[in-house]
Amino acid sequence: MPRIIESLFLPGPAGRLEALLEEPEDGAPTQAALVCHPHPQHGGTMHNKVVYRVAKGLRQTGAVVLRFNYRGVNQSEGSYAQGEGELDDARTALKYLRERYPALPFTLAGFSFGSRVALRLAGEQATAQRVIAIGFPTVYKDRSYLAAITVPRIFVQSMHDEFGPLDDLRSIVDALPEPKRLVSIEARDHFFSGALEPLEAAIAQITSS
Repeated sequence: MPRIIESLFLPGPAGRLEALLEEPEDGAPTQAALVCHPHPQHGGTMHNKVVYRVAKGLRQTGAVVLRFNYRGVNQSEGSYAQGEGELDDARTALKYLRERYPALPFTLAGFSFGSRVALRLAGEQATAQRVIAIGFPTVYKDRSYLAAITVPRIFVQSMHDEFGPLDDLRSIVDALPEPKRLVSIEARDHFFSGALEPLEAAIAQITSS
């Protein structure tokens, strides 16, 4: 059977949410993953190149991946809600994914602003297999939500991230309890320029272990 690729509209808290569901290229899915995109007020969408590569890396290890647009982005209804509404959107998307694939272990992932959304969501999801924070922006000083996370936290960061310098992130990660991991990638900037393939490979390695 051909793999499932579906464009969806989910009933969200501020109106419909545009989403894309993709099963792995080979075989039935063995895990599920939700991927959250970067800041909606700075051009972030579910089709962002980093989000696309993260989703592709997840699918390589057997994950069915759900991406979605926050409220007010492209065909998603509503308007930007200071991160709180976007967290609600992520809750809605995860609920759909879990109900559709209830038997599969699941991963939460996000890039930049989306990494903060995914981490906050992980604090509510003790049964998640892991949370992967890609391009975590250390410029935001409120990190109190990190204390609520009990699932494995994997941070994937460009070595030249202008919004999350690696040394700053290392200090944050060092202060967190186990389980945790920091993966650095030689890339030119926050958007992993020049290193999208190594990023994809790193995500595949993380989720295959």
